[in-house]
Amino acid sequence: MKREDFNYFLPENLIAQHPLENREESRLLILDKKTGEIEHKTFKHIIEYLDKGDCLVLNDTRVIPARLFGNRIGKEESIEILLLKRIENNVWESLVKPGKKARPGHIIEFGGGILKGEVLSIEEDGTRIIRFEYKGIFEEILDKLGEMPLPPYITEVLDDRERYQTVYSKHKGSAAAPTAGLHFTNNLLDEIKDKGVNIAYITLHVGLGTFRPVKVDNILDHHMHSEYYNISEEAAAIINNSKHNGGKVISVGTTSTRTLETVADENGKIISKSGWTDIFIYPGYRFKIIDRLITNFHLPESTLLMLVSALATQENVLNAYRIAVEKEYRFFSFGDAMFIK
Repeated sequence: MKREDFNYFLPENLIAQHPLENREESRLLILDKKTGEIEHKTFKHIIEYLDKGDCLVLNDTRVIPARLFGNRIGKEESIEILLLKRIENNVWESLVKPGKKARPGHIIEFGGGILKGEVLSIEEDGTRIIRFEYKGIFEEILDKLGEMPLPPYITEVLDDRERYQTVYSKHKGSAAAPTAGLHFTNNLLDEIKDKGVNIAYITLHVGLGTFRPVKVDNILDHHMHSEYYNISEEAAAIINNSKHNGGKVISVGTTSTRTLETVADENGKIISKSGWTDIFIYPGYRFKIIDRLITNFHLPESTLLMLVSALATQENVLNAYRIAVEKEYRFFSFGDAMFIK
């Protein structure tokens, strides 16, 4: 399978630069994964496709203000650091620009020395392992000094940080939002619960996998980065009971999907578990637990587009994307949504 097989044409003006004022007013493209048939709705109508006894699985990770700007002590240059994942205590795996300014032993300070980071090592993929020193609480320092890690294709300033969080975000740790969940409001979730749909919250802290493009021609040579996940006993029970009683499991986002498919056994049963996953889902993969998927529109040649193609076939998905472009849907993080049924 070639990377170019997952390419499509996207005019730059269709890349959403800001969220809509009302989350649930995003457009919703409905794709039947078996027939390829397409409908056009508004996201608030998602409730029409959820039945009593189904299970909606949401990723409740919370994005941290993981983008920091600093400089080496005594130097004037600006160094940008993106925190990807906590290795232990004050040690983080990070992306650094420019990388030549961050060699092992270099010390970078932020906020005039409120926070300092020593580069411990450079990994094979170019990321840096950095140990931070500070006084106080790290999360509070991040809130003061850090910026939300918006993807590079979003060039406009985000006035309200909470618009890059889901309304149900809870556990801090992500370097990017699970964007399929950005369309839900509390009122819509209440309506879904009132209909008798079960809701399970799981956690996957989004890391480098979101930022790392596929660079190899043969996608089987692509290496996925690992991300931390946690599924509680309560969430596992809700999902398993729903499935056992004949309900559909609807995954909200590729992050929820990767987590569920990581822990599900061959019989489609979920166990309570935490750990790291580097699962790479592409066409040919046999799904063990999820039945349907709510997702955003993804970048060309991305692992996320490959995952969606595995569920609904490459032909159906690329045709849906072509139609979405013709209909001028909004793409990527702040864009519109797709429901694969």
